[in-house]
Amino acid sequence: MPERRRIASLPDRLPDRLTALRTPADPGFWRSPVRGVRFTAVLGLVLLVGLTLLFVTGLLSYAAYNPDLDPVNDKTPGKGLLGFYLFAWPTGPHWLYRLTQGLHVTVGIVLVPVLLAKLWSVIPRLFALPPARSVGHALERISLLLLVGGALFEFLTGLLNIQLDYLIPGSFYTLHFYGAWVFLAGFVAHVALKLPQAVRVLRSGIPRGEPDTPAAPDPLAAPDPLPATLSRRGALAMVGAGSLLLLITSAGRSFDGPLRRLALLTPRGGTEEGPGPNAFQVNKTAAAVRITPADTGERWRLTVRGPAGELRFSRAELLAMEQHSAALPIACVEGWSTSDQLWRGVRLSDLAALAGYPDSPPDVFVESLQRSGSFRKAALRDNQVRDGRSLLALEVNGAPLSPDHGYPARIIVPAAPGVLNTKWVETLTFGEL
Repeated sequence: MPERRRIASLPDRLPDRLTALRTPADPGFWRSPVRGVRFTAVLGLVLLVGLTLLFVTGLLSYAAYNPDLDPVNDKTPGKGLLGFYLFAWPTGPHWLYRLTQGLHVTVGIVLVPVLLAKLWSVIPRLFALPPARSVGHALERISLLLLVGGALFEFLTGLLNIQLDYLIPGSFYTLHFYGAWVFLAGFVAHVALKLPQAVRVLRSGIPRGEPDTPAAPDPLAAPDPLPATLSRRGALAMVGAGSLLLLITSAGRSFDGPLRRLALLTPRGGTEEGPGPNAFQVNKTAAAVRITPADTGERWRLTVRGPAGELRFSRAELLAMEQHSAALPIACVEGWSTSDQLWRGVRLSDLAALAGYPDSPPDVFVESLQRSGSFRKAALRDNQVRDGRSLLALEVNGAPLSPDHGYPARIIVPAAPGVLNTKWVETLTFGEL
C-alpha cells in the first residue's frame, strides 16, 4: 500500500516540475540582475556614435579606391545608386587614408565588447512572443533583424579581413559593401524608433548598481532576478576594460616603436621588421606572388604608352631621369600603416609628358608583373598623376627598393590605399579612363 500511494502521488507532482521548465520566450528564463533599460541605453549611445563613425569611414574607404574611374578598380559593379556619393579622392593631406582607415578598423575592433554586451542585454526581447503586437512593434522587430544580422556579418567579415583570413566564400569587398547597406537600413530604422526612449532613460540617471525604481516596470529587467554579484556600473566597467585592452593590443599596427610591439592581435603588429632602409611592413612578398629575379633583372623594361606611342625604359634609364623625393606612408585596407618613408624616383607627371601629355596629365592605368591576385592592375585619377609627390619610386630611404617592396619600380601616391600603390610595375598607360 505505501508503494501504491507513492506511485499515485507522482502524477500530482509532474505539473509542478513541468511549470519549472522555462523556454527563452518566458521572461523568467532570463534572471541576470544586470539587465535593464538604462544599462542598455548607455551601450546603445556608445554604439550610436561608434557605428556612425564606422559607416562614414567605410564609405570614405570605398571612395578612396576610385571605383567609378575604371572597372578594374570597381569590385562592386552592380552597386547602382549605392555609389551616389562617390567623388574624386584627394591627394592631401598625404596621411588622409592612413587616418580614415586606421579609425575604421580600430574603432571596429574596440566596439566588439560593446556590441556583444548590447546584444546580451537585449537578447530576451529577441525571443519575446508574440513576434508582433502592433505595426510599430513589427517594424521594430524587422529593424532588429537587419541590425543584429548586419552588424554581426560586418564585424565578422571585417575582423577576418584584418587577419587576412578569407574564410567566407566570395569577394570581401562585395560582401562587406552590401552588408554595410543592409546594416545601415536596420540601424537607421532602429535609431529612429528607439532614440527618443533612450534619451528619456539616460536623462533619468546613469546606473549605479542600485535596483531600478521607475514608475513603470523596466521591460528589460528580470522579473525573478538572481542575487547580484556585479553592479551595472561594474558591468559597464568590464565592457570598457575589454575595449581598452583591444585598443592597446591593436592600434599600434599604425605606429612604429613600442606601440607596434604591443599590437599583438593584428598581423602587422607585435614584431619589428628588422634593420635597414627597407625594414617596414609589406602585405604581399615577392615570393608569395611568384615574382622571381628573372622577372626583375636586366631584361626588365618599363613600358609607357600614350599619344607619343609605346616607350620602353630600363631601370638605369629611369635612374638617369630627373629624380624627386616624397615622404609618404603606406596604408592598407586592413588598417595597418607605416610611418612616412622617404621615396625617390620619377614623377608620374614627367612620365605622362614623355607619353604625350606635357601640359595636363590624364589618368593612368598601371599593370604589374604580378600575374594573379586582386589589384595586380589599378587605375589612378588625373589629380593623383598631377601631384608632384606621386612617383614611380625606384628607391626608399636612400637605398634601392627590396624585392618585397616592389623592385625594380613601384607606384607611390599620397593618401591612396596601399593596393593602388602598385608594386613590380611593368606598364603605364596614360589616357582618359
